[in-house]
Amino acid sequence: MDERYAITGEEKEKVLATYFKNGLDGSIESFPSKEKRKIILLQHIVTKFEVGNKYGEKEVNEIVKPIYSDYVSIRRYLIEYGFLNRSDDCTMYWVKEV
Repeated sequence: MDERYAITGEEKEKVLATYFKNGLDGSIESFPSKEKRKIILLQHIVTKFEVGNKYGEKEVNEIVKPIYSDYVSIRRYLIEYGFLNRSDDCTMYWVKEV
């Protein structure tokens, strides 16, 4: 694990409150460019998925779309940052277990 993941509880709460202005079940208006903030939001978003379940692309989109309008980027970030795994043919997604 690198330093991007060294996040205190206080940092996490502050960032989530800043972006999820209407509560953690709501949506965000923008997605941060700063790595640490991005990681915090992705950590929260991945909690919307159940460990052990497999999701098709459409299902992933349906989960992420209410959170942020650019759901395609969020889906890509979840994979790039190691929160979700994807099948080789890109049809199935699942939460990466640590």
